Amino acid sequence: MIRIVEQKTKIDILKMLKDTGAIMEGHFRLTSGFHSRYYLQCAKLLQYPDLTYKIVSELPDIIDEHILQETETVISPAIGGILFGYMLAFKLEKKMIFAERKTEKMEIRRGFEIKKGEKFIVAEDVITTGGSVGEIIDLCRANEAEVNAVVSMVDRSSDAGFDVPYYYLVKFDIDKYSPENCPLCKEGIKVNYPGSKKNI
Repeated sequence: MIRIVEQKTKIDILKMLKDTGAIMEGHFRLTSGFHSRYYLQCAKLLQYPDLTYKIVSELPDIIDEHILQETETVISPAIGGILFGYMLAFKLEKKMIFAERKTEKMEIRRGFEIKKGEKFIVAEDVITTGGSVGEIIDLCRANEAEVNAVVSMVDRSSDAGFDVPYYYLVKFDIDKYSPENCPLCKEGIKVNYPGSKKNI
């Protein structure tokens, strides 16, 4: 079951996710290792720029004005956060870059730079564990830049634990199971892993 814990928008993001097929139903292994009947593949919504723009247009109303004024650049983790971060940067009239994994850790490539003192918003489409975003925060700080806030479309974490302000538009509670107690496994339903990280 998918339950809305908190919604900060005037638009119905859950309906948009359903209408675009972004809420997938089956048997999925999540990046966290848990299993679930549902998986959020937000790329299926983000492929529509008009819908994505409607979503990011809600964000300036909930982000602190001081943070909006100070921020110079939006940075996102590849691959999932790129479309959301790019459209957010367009809305905020900021520069946008992304970090990616060449090996196991997030790094800056393709001629992008993180400059000393540069002020960032980290943008991700969905935050579950917050691991990739945490890596980007560390990456920015290692380059002596500042992270003003984290922003996501969907929060499905129990507690991402960021030490900067975290803004999201909708928070979902989605049933998940440990592999040893998964009712879907007991029913013999094949498990899928649709995430972008290496399936191990």
